[in-house]
Formats: sequence, C-alpha cells, structure tokens
Amino acid sequence: MKKLKNSLGLRLTIIAVLTLVLLIPSLLIQNLIYERENRRNSVAREISQKWGQEQTVIGPVLSIPYTHSFTSEGQTQQTIRYAHFLPENLNVKGSIAPEVRYRGIYKAIVYNSVLSFSGNFPALDFDNLNVSEDELIMEDAFISVGISDMTGIKDFITVQWDDKTFQANPGITSNDIVASGISIAPDFDPNSEHSFQFDLNLNGSSSLKFAPVGKETILKLESTWDTPSFTGTFLPTEREVSESGFTASWEVLHLNRNFPQQWQGPNTEVSNASFGAELLLGVDEYQKTMRTAKYAIMFISLTFLTFFMIELLGKKRIHPVQYLLIGFALLVFYTLLLSISEYIVFKFAYLIAAAAIIGLISVYSFRVVGDALKTGIVSGILILLYGYLYILLQLQDYALLMGSIGLFVVLALVMYLTRHVDWFEVMSNPSGEEID
Repeated sequence: MKKLKNSLGLRLTIIAVLTLVLLIPSLLIQNLIYERENRRNSVAREISQKWGQEQTVIGPVLSIPYTHSFTSEGQTQQTIRYAHFLPENLNVKGSIAPEVRYRGIYKAIVYNSVLSFSGNFPALDFDNLNVSEDELIMEDAFISVGISDMTGIKDFITVQWDDKTFQANPGITSNDIVASGISIAPDFDPNSEHSFQFDLNLNGSSSLKFAPVGKETILKLESTWDTPSFTGTFLPTEREVSESGFTASWEVLHLNRNFPQQWQGPNTEVSNASFGAELLLGVDEYQKTMRTAKYAIMFISLTFLTFFMIELLGKKRIHPVQYLLIGFALLVFYTLLLSISEYIVFKFAYLIAAAAIIGLISVYSFRVVGDALKTGIVSGILILLYGYLYILLQLQDYALLMGSIGLFVVLALVMYLTRHVDWFEVMSNPSGEEID
C-alpha cells in the first residue's frame, strides 16, 4: 500500500486500467439507450397499426389482362398476364392534419389526409406491346390505386370516370405493381381519352408518399406541421416552412423516373420512385443521448488526467477507489440524461444532468484534495467539457472537425504543463515527494 501511495508510475498504470474497465459500463449504458429507443419505436408501431401506418399511394393504373401462350413439356399452355398503362397527367392536391398520440411517456405522430386526384388516360397504344389485340381481354380491364395500409381508409371511395361514377372495391386482381389497394372496372374505349377524379380520406403515421405514375405528375401538399422532412426520390420544386406549417409542390416528368408509360408484367420500380413528406417529431432524444454517450471515454480520460495532473504537480495523493467513484459519477450523467430527456426537452435535461454531476464531483473533489483552487480548476474543466460537448451535439456537420480541434488543444495544454517533468523520475519515484 505504501508503494502504491508513493509511486506515481504505478498509480498512472492503475488509472489507465480503470479507464479501460469503465468502458464496460459505458457500453452497457449504450445498450440501455438502444433498448429505450426500441421500446419507443415499438409503442409507435402499435399506435400506427391501429390508426394507419406510413402510407404510399400508387396510381391510378389501368391494367388489361391478356392470354399468354407457352410450350411446356411439348404441350401448348395458356396463362393470364397483365399489361399496364399509366395516365397522361396526374394531379394530386392534399392537406395533412397531424396529431400527436401518447402512450405513457412515449408519443407517435399520426395524421389524417384529405387528397384529391384528377387526370386523364390517353388513347392506348398497343404497337409497343408484344401482345396482339386479339389476346387482350378488354372486358376484364380495371383501374387500380395502390394504398400501402388499407386500415387508414376512412370513407367510401367514389371514382368519377368520364361522366360515370363507380364505387371502388377493396383488393387488386394483379399484384404486379402493388400488394394492396382499391380497384374499379369501368367501361372504356381503348381508342379514346378518358378522365378520372376521386377523393381519398386517408389516415396514416409519420410519412405520406406518392408514386409519379403520370407522364407529368403534379403534387401539392399543405399541413400545419412545422417540422417536415421532404423524403423519397424527388424533392419539392417549391416549398415553404414556417411556424404555422408547410406547403410544398412537386413536378415530376416521366423522363425523371426509371419505368415507362406502359409495360407487361411486374414492375417494382414504380414503388421505389415514390416521394412525399415525413412528419418529424423534432429532436430525437435517444439519438442525441447516444451521440453523447459515445464521448464517455474522452470524458473519463480527461477528468482522470486532470486529477493526475493535480497529483503530479502537487503533494496530494488520490486513491484508485476515489478515481473509480469519480468515473462512476461521470457515467451516471448518461443515465440521468436518458431518463430526464424522456420527460422534458433535451437541452434542459442536459443542463440538469450536467449541473448535478459537476456539483457532485466538485463537492467530492474538495473533500479529496482539500484545496479550493484545485477544486475550482476541476469544476472549470468539467464545465468546459460539458459545454463543449453540447456545442458538438448542435454542430452535426462539423462535429468531427470541432472534436479534433478540441483534442488537439487539450493535448497541447497537457504537453505545455508537463514540459519540465522528468518522466523517468516520475515513473521510478518512490518517495512521494513533489516533482518540479
């Protein structure tokens, strides 16, 4: 024990080992953050399943079945396949009414959208299809609209096709493009142009997207939600976001996407080209807490370095158990931040957790080193560390740059303060006397 007290070199080795040991609980804390985030996501999914999940609307699409002949085992057989045709113009105009739903301390963003679709189908061109008109089954043609979650449909859907009205039915005969949705079977002349119009009252959660199925697709959305994210393949041509909400409009040409106006068989590119708006809940406290927790090793190392410098430049010796208690206090910051941020705004949770830990370590440091000046130095360094970390969290694009600069400054400061230290003497000094 006397050797441990008098040998700075031995204590430096123990401090390094303690730093590495404390990485274990820091990893456990990160796992705890993951668990809480997964629990939040699970609750959000449960709410969405009952209200309506993320919605993607695809269509309308005109599909015509045809007979396809093929030879198998020397015999000619027939099967039914589908040719698909997209509209010349598609205009979608809608409003999104958001709502935050709570379950315990967790919340999820849901919405009700009122959408109006209009456009027209041109006269069909069969020349580009590898199908003769005799093989087409015109009487079984149908118009389909893909809706990713049918739970969100709130009203009956009536489709105006030219001068006739059709009641939409659930289900789609072919799943070449979408797996779920609605359909109608109108009378139509393939050699004539046809117009359509219908309204859709749709519940959903988090995001609302559309596929650009028109030769020219125009989408206009508005909402009172003030933190949107415009997501998907295409960004809005015009947008305005303010505290009162957002408005956005898209104009997409068929040349901008990777599928044609007509084709045969399945095509997954249609859904892959969807775009729209996502309603964000603002700051994700779990992501910010996780980013904070990843700096745990830096906080522990710099704090331990501060106390070791006090030992090195002064006569007071600090026991490894005291280092361990200080390290545990630094780790408690992350659990405090995680738990408090689930109830209040992240920046206030960060302030409360940081103030509590700085106060705890400062009081403990005064009892350990017994010197107000040295305690003030420890407190000042902790304040700088937590303040600097908060700045890093705000500067996502410059976090690596600022973090690198900060570490460079700390290293330069340590090198300056220890420029006259004879490290050979420190590592072998058995006396415990102050080293100049």
